[in-house]
Amino acid sequence: MSIEPACCEQASKSPAERRHERVRGSIISAAEKIFAREGEIAVSMRRLAEETDYSPAALYKYFGSKSEVFNAVRESFFERLVSRIEQATSGGGSAVMICRATARAYIDTALENPGTYLMAYSSWSDHLPQDVGTYGNQAAGQLETLIAMGVETGEFSPVDISLAGKSIWAAVHGLTSLLIQVHELGSGVDGTENYSNDEMINFHIEFMIKGLCTTK
Repeated sequence: MSIEPACCEQASKSPAERRHERVRGSIISAAEKIFAREGEIAVSMRRLAEETDYSPAALYKYFGSKSEVFNAVRESFFERLVSRIEQATSGGGSAVMICRATARAYIDTALENPGTYLMAYSSWSDHLPQDVGTYGNQAAGQLETLIAMGVETGEFSPVDISLAGKSIWAAVHGLTSLLIQVHELGSGVDGTENYSNDEMINFHIEFMIKGLCTTK
């Protein structure tokens, strides 16, 4: 399922629909603030109603459950990610170049708003959206298409495309989560070494891509 660009969708909406979007945005923002201050357990429909000055009944017109709020946060992240990947890879290039740009776009997008990123992945199985047309699935599809392109051009070794996509996602997500949650990640075991985030990100991406390449 294709997803229209956000600018086209917004232009076609009525004033009532745009107001609906604004209210949904304010509820999502409130959820992110509560999550950042107090953690996932504090995010409830009742707390969201208190935070936004809406009645609980009014809140349910926009979100039917806490899971729907978390899904909206996740979609917001992946929508930004899809846009950033398209910008980063618009110049084309080899599969290796595009893979490198895609991985960097993922990490940079997450680090721009780490609280939102952590909330998007909180209790993943409890809040996983089922719609195959989500931005998350679109991002996964882009990654699988990229890997398939690399295999076709001979840059990447033949692999199970779906498994490779999940493996790369896990690797990039793991580093991203550590960069957000472990402030001294760049320090060595004895504390004498010190690596910048950029050094760690670049090494991780190159190491990951090397595992796919036919030439090691």
